[in-house]
Amino acid sequence: MNQAELPALAAVVQDLHHLAQAEKSSVQQLADVLLRDASLTSKVLRVGNSVYYNPAQEPIRTISRAIVLIGFDNVRLIGLSVSLIDGLLGRAPSEQLYELLARSFHAAVQARNIAGYVLTKNQEEVFIAALLYHLGALAFWGCAGEQADELAVALARPGINEDEVVREVLGTSFRHLTQGLVKSWNLGEIASLAHNTANHNDPAAFSVHLGARISEAALEGWDSPQMEALVQQMATFTGITPEEALQQVLDSADEAVKVAATFGASSLCRLIPSTDPELIRTQQEQRKARLLQPDLLVLQQSLQDLGMMVSKRADIGLILDSLFKGLYQGAGLERVMLAVLAEEQTRFKVKRAVGEKTERWVSEFLLPAEQPEQPHIFSYVLRHKEALWMGVPASYNLNELVTQPIRQWLGQGMFFIAPLMAGTRQIGVLYADSRISGRALKHEQFVAFQRFTQLTGRCLEALTRK
Repeated sequence: MNQAELPALAAVVQDLHHLAQAEKSSVQQLADVLLRDASLTSKVLRVGNSVYYNPAQEPIRTISRAIVLIGFDNVRLIGLSVSLIDGLLGRAPSEQLYELLARSFHAAVQARNIAGYVLTKNQEEVFIAALLYHLGALAFWGCAGEQADELAVALARPGINEDEVVREVLGTSFRHLTQGLVKSWNLGEIASLAHNTANHNDPAAFSVHLGARISEAALEGWDSPQMEALVQQMATFTGITPEEALQQVLDSADEAVKVAATFGASSLCRLIPSTDPELIRTQQEQRKARLLQPDLLVLQQSLQDLGMMVSKRADIGLILDSLFKGLYQGAGLERVMLAVLAEEQTRFKVKRAVGEKTERWVSEFLLPAEQPEQPHIFSYVLRHKEALWMGVPASYNLNELVTQPIRQWLGQGMFFIAPLMAGTRQIGVLYADSRISGRALKHEQFVAFQRFTQLTGRCLEALTRK
C-alpha cells in the first residue's frame, strides 16, 4: 500500500506529522509541505476561509496568512484531512469507504471535544489520531479493487464473524493493518496507544478510543444500550453529568457534519447519524418494533419437540436446536449461551450461543471451573444444582459471585443462569439475558427457562443411556 497505492498520501501525512513533533517547526516549513501540491494548497485556503474556521471572515490568500489567523496546528490538521479525502475518495470510492470515512470524521470530532475536558494541549493530535483510527480499513477500501469486492460480498452474508471473514480474505486483520501503517508512517504515540488502551492511563489515547467507540455506537441509535454505557463512561472520565455528556455527544455529531462539509466531503454528511429530535424519536420507535418478541407457538412447539426427544434419544445437535429456538424465538430472550465443562472439566467453554454480538463468546470465552480465591456464579449454580434469576432482590446476596471477568464478557444487568445436568453428570451452565434492548426479564420467561433446562437435561440423560 505504501509503495504502490498510497505513496503520495503517505508522504504528505508523514511530513505534516513530523512538523508537529519538531520543536522549532516554522511557518515556512508547513507552507513548503502544502505548496508542493497546488490543488492541496487551494483546498486548504478554501477551508481556512470557511465560516467554521474563520468566523470573522478575514480574507486568507496565502498559507502563511492562514497560519497566523487560524493557527499552525489547525492548518496542519486541515492539510492532513484534505489529503486523506483526496487520496481516498479521488479513486472510485465504494460505499464501505464512504461509511468508514464518515465514521472517522465523526470519531475525530467526538475525540477532540472529549479531550478538551481533560487536556490543555494536543487536541489536534487527538483529532488526527481518531481520524486515522481505522487507517488500515480506510486504506484497504480505498485501493483494494477486486479484493475489496470479494470482502464486501463475504461480509454481506448473515450471521458471520466480521473479524474472521476479514482474516480469511486479507490474511490479517484491519487492526493489524492499521498498526502496521501507523508504525510505517510514524504517526506518533497517541495514534499507537489508542489501539492498546482499556484504561485511563493516557487521557489523549483514551479520548481517541472513546471517540471511535461513540461514532460506532451512534449507528445503533442514540438511545442504544451501547451509547448509554459510553455516555456514562465519558461522564466519569470528564467529570460532567451523564446528561451533559449526552448533550456534548449530540453537539459533537452536529459539528462533525459541519466539519465534513467544510473539508469538501459533503457526501459524508448523510452518513453521520442525525441528532434531530424527531428523527431520534422515529429511531426509538423503529428500535422498539425490531425488538425480539416472545412467540408462544414456537415456545410450545420447542417444548413438545424436546419432550419427544427424551424417549427418542435424539441427536445432540437437534436437542440444542430445539433448546435455543425455544429460548430465543419462543421465550424472546435476546442472548442465550450454553457453556460446557471442557479441558477435563477444568474450564467453562461456550458450546453454542445465539443473539446479537455473541460470536466472540463461542471463539474466546473461557472461565476456570474452580477458583477458590475468586468463586463465581457459574460454578455456584452447578454445585448447588439451582436455577437463578440474577438482578432481583432475592439474589442480591450472590452479586459478588458475578466477578469482574464475567461482567466484562456479559455486561451488567439481569440474567438467568441454570445448571445443565445429564442425570448426576455435570454438563455445564445455561445463560440467558435481554441486554441488547436493556428490557427487564419477566417471570414467564424464567419459568420457560427452567422448563427448557430440565427437559434438555432429561434428553441428555437419555443419550447417556443409549
